[in-house]
Amino acid sequence: MAIAVIMDFTGATLDQYDQVVRSMGLTPGGPVPPGAVFHWVAATGDGIRVCDVWETRDEFERFAQTEIGPKTAAAGITEPPQMTFYEVHNTLGGK
Repeated sequence: MAIAVIMDFTGATLDQYDQVVRSMGLTPGGPVPPGAVFHWVAATGDGIRVCDVWETRDEFERFAQTEIGPKTAAAGITEPPQMTFYEVHNTLGGK
């Protein structure tokens, strides 16, 4: 079942986010990692919010462990994000 995950990174900046995305080899508007369906990011009053939809929670968890955790730390984001998960009922658009 598809899941949505909202990640709030308190204290993080969009510049740090851009550094993380570049280190993952991803580009704005480019393809998403295997298992990812949708992604967006925005600045908040106290950091950044990243919202993703993944085909399964297991695929997200693997990506978080191998990519998100190490690469956010390398970009100077020292606090792990607060994460909220939801089961996805429907998506529209895309391919």
